[in-house]
Amino acid sequence: MTLAARLPAFTWDRIAPLGEKAGLHPDGAVDLSIGTPVDPVPAVIRDALAGASNAPGYPATWGTAALRTAAAGWLARSVSVSVSPDDVLPVIGTKEFIAALPVMLGLGPGDVMVYPELAYPTYDIGARLAGATAVASDGLVTLGPARVRLVWVNSPSNPTGRVLPASHLRKVVEWARERGAVVASDECYITLGWDAAPVSVLDPSVCGGSYDGLLSVHSLSKRSNLAGYRAGFVTGDPLLVAELLAIRKQAGMMVPGPVQAAMAAALSDEAHAVEQRERYAARRSVLRAAFTAAGWSVDHSEAGLYLWLTHPAYDGWSAAEFLAADCGILVTPGSIYGPSGARHIRVALTVTDERVAAAAARLAALNT
Repeated sequence: MTLAARLPAFTWDRIAPLGEKAGLHPDGAVDLSIGTPVDPVPAVIRDALAGASNAPGYPATWGTAALRTAAAGWLARSVSVSVSPDDVLPVIGTKEFIAALPVMLGLGPGDVMVYPELAYPTYDIGARLAGATAVASDGLVTLGPARVRLVWVNSPSNPTGRVLPASHLRKVVEWARERGAVVASDECYITLGWDAAPVSVLDPSVCGGSYDGLLSVHSLSKRSNLAGYRAGFVTGDPLLVAELLAIRKQAGMMVPGPVQAAMAAALSDEAHAVEQRERYAARRSVLRAAFTAAGWSVDHSEAGLYLWLTHPAYDGWSAAEFLAADCGILVTPGSIYGPSGARHIRVALTVTDERVAAAAARLAALNT
């Protein structure tokens, strides 16, 4: 069997037929599925990219000092985490890093990776690429003699928007350390808490002041509308970061120099991030009210860029079919993120104000 044959169907290919149905609406589809940013890249970032565009040489895998210093400063200001700039490593978008981490850590047959029960599919893909066993669990699972090498946590969660309290994260860290496993925390939505305050795995209340065995993963895709730039970074345990740097040097995993300059500018500027957060908050308010008025219930969703919804008349796929066919609204069935999401749909907030208003109007029409 080829490697490609061992992988599931690509997530967004699975819902492509729903997109075709939604596109038949007279006013076009409202795409609340993928969660790709639609707002402009802030001028301060584009200016930095353009200013660094004369970049004929190879960029440093480790990243520029300016970028690493900006990332460390942002962590201190935004999530109250102190790291040395020397322990920051830029990555080519966090999806690439998540998929590659099991391989980079040397996982293989006989090794186990634990990831959230409801999760972004790329965690599982990373284990498959490494030939390791992936176990989906939100608890501290009993795995007998299995060799647990990597534990992923994701708070705020994609898809549910659930925020894990420091006490839970602390138990995960303690459990993993007892087994010599790495804890990798996907914190891409950590600054988007609406009804709860997300905490980093590197917060002293979680890690006890030691970063041993811990990695914290951050993305600029949603904070700064940089999904198209493939801009993220990882930090945490200095020994682990150094190991990852050595591997990425050998593999040529380098963030382009102009993108590094753009990242430094983005991480040094809070004004654009505050403005973008306010946009998402307003869209969240409109969509939440529209869906609840149309009979949907909201679960979790206290942070992040998604609403996690159920309806008494539908499971997730039938709800998605109904919304696509009757409203021209494309959403993601919850089972894409794991079997326990079968009754849910995930609704993204990353659409323009005009499309948010269109979705709200179409949902309101269901009640007339």
